[in-house]
Amino acid sequence: MRISDLYIGRQVLKGTLYAVIVLGVVLVFGNLYREIQTLLVDKRLPPGMVLRFVIGVLPMSLIYTIPWGFLSAVLLVFGRLSVNHEITSFRVAGLGLVRLSAPVFVIGGALSLLSLWLNLNVVPFARDSTTKLIYEQAARDPASLLKPGITQIFKGDSSEVQKLLVEGRDGEWVTGFHFYVLPGKNAPDVRPTYVHAKRAAITVDRQKSQLRIKLEDAFSESYDENGEIRVALAGRAEPLLINAKDAGTPSMKPNAMSNDRIRYELATNRNLSDTKKAKLRAELASRYSFSMACLAFSFIAVPLGLQTRRRDTSRGLVLSLVIGTGYFLTTILADQVDDGVASMAVLWAPNVACVALGIYLFRRARFR
Repeated sequence: MRISDLYIGRQVLKGTLYAVIVLGVVLVFGNLYREIQTLLVDKRLPPGMVLRFVIGVLPMSLIYTIPWGFLSAVLLVFGRLSVNHEITSFRVAGLGLVRLSAPVFVIGGALSLLSLWLNLNVVPFARDSTTKLIYEQAARDPASLLKPGITQIFKGDSSEVQKLLVEGRDGEWVTGFHFYVLPGKNAPDVRPTYVHAKRAAITVDRQKSQLRIKLEDAFSESYDENGEIRVALAGRAEPLLINAKDAGTPSMKPNAMSNDRIRYELATNRNLSDTKKAKLRAELASRYSFSMACLAFSFIAVPLGLQTRRRDTSRGLVLSLVIGTGYFLTTILADQVDDGVASMAVLWAPNVACVALGIYLFRRARFR
């Protein structure tokens, strides 16, 4: 290993670490600030669960901050080397640009492997755990979900979904009570039901994690077996029971599922629509394509960094923002594509474009 490798590799690693820390703090605290009202006030989560939320968000931020931080570091390091004419000195010593960039490719490959491990093993679990925080709170303290004006989902299984909305509170009573029973994703034949009451008295059975609701001036609307609407009115109604414990099993989204779970669903679930299958396959592909961002950025960051001719860092930072934003937006757009083949093409297009453009820029930079 040459001294130049240690010299450049140390600077790139140090710059990447600093950038990841700064970007990670911004993303984590940005998510926490956005959710803090819901977590602490609306849901009344204890500090321990809020800490779990922060720990869960951290791995999700790393899949963005590692590539972005690496790109920024390489642009700034090679921009400074170019400004100080150190690149010229290395060339005079017989080191070509490609050989000089070897530490960047090694670090980019290592960070891509780290990103791949995070995407396959850590991030899905983190997404699933942060989603379940609210559902765990529902089972632990159902009364904390009765925030006026916010629709709460109490049951998220495959057969039906129960939603509750209250308009206001008056002591032990709630006013403007609305309760919905809707078909689940895997049971579209479940007949919807709607219950409304002018006032409702809600008590909590913490042992059973149930809400017991007595209704006044109640109105209900449902469908019978023939599909006809049935309407009922009552001055007082028997207690309505809502089991908040069922909220502990929310339906999983593709990005919160492990690779094995996705492959199992694709292989065994015959009820999946073509659109759902495309989403699951795209999620698998995105984890691999997204992980290659650091290696792809290695090809374009070095020649772009060499183009810096002034003693400032603004150009490198702006370039990293533009390239990173374009890369991540392209991958996000793949979620809007229903066709499986087109989605794969969109997911891998940024990596292919970075490599192709990087090779072209390297060839130009070698002869300057």
